[in-house]
Amino acid sequence: MSLDFCKRIPKVELHAHLNGSISEETIKKLAMKKNPELYKDWRMSVDKGKVGTIDNVFQIFKLIHQISDNTEAIYTIAYDVIHEFSADNVKYLELRSTPRDAPSMGMTKISYIEAILKAIEDCHKEKLDIVVKLLLAIDRRNDLSIAKETVDLAERYSKLSGGTVVGVDLSGDPSVGDARTLVPVLRDAKCRGLKLALHLAEVPAVDETEEMLKIIPDRIGHGTCLHPDAGGSQGLVDTVLQHRIPLVMTSSLNCMSLKPAMSHSRHS
Repeated sequence: MSLDFCKRIPKVELHAHLNGSISEETIKKLAMKKNPELYKDWRMSVDKGKVGTIDNVFQIFKLIHQISDNTEAIYTIAYDVIHEFSADNVKYLELRSTPRDAPSMGMTKISYIEAILKAIEDCHKEKLDIVVKLLLAIDRRNDLSIAKETVDLAERYSKLSGGTVVGVDLSGDPSVGDARTLVPVLRDAKCRGLKLALHLAEVPAVDETEEMLKIIPDRIGHGTCLHPDAGGSQGLVDTVLQHRIPLVMTSSLNCMSLKPAMSHSRHS
């Protein structure tokens, strides 16, 4: 099965973190414009011939944040990412991103969201053969007030965008914080009609995962530690099967938290 064949297959992408989908070309373009040393540091941090870890992924995100602290950069990232997914024959794309502000650069959470939505709209005007939706992400390190603000923004822009914003994502470093504190806000989001995509069981965390599954999310990101053999429990597996909750696991291969052979057996 050649790379060309894979590119020609029509595809659906349901786990595209905006910052995690930036190509090296876009990183170089933005870094060279802001500070050439940032690109040099990034290349030193990423060795494509070396097996990475989930910790490496979050280190890369920190570097990317440095070049994406203004609305012009956010627009460029979203615009380029959409074009690149379209070039790979992705027909339906869900981008996800945590609204950020950078007061020193004049960027607010609202202008951040609107920059992404403008990129989506401009790509639509160009008649790219791709449908793009947006999930606003809550970082699991956020407190309730920030999480509630994100839900409020998601509801607001779901209406203003005519449905381009479709829901809320829960993500972030799984080794930090306790997502159970955010359950009331996530329940509220679901009551408002927003879809929920939750990163769960990226690392063994049975008690936390049990509580989060009570919300019955619309989709689970990763879920690599649901099974008892991976630090989860049969109860977690049974809940996911009972409610037929889809799992998105391809990204677990990319961040090296799942081996290819394991991926095949778990998908089965």
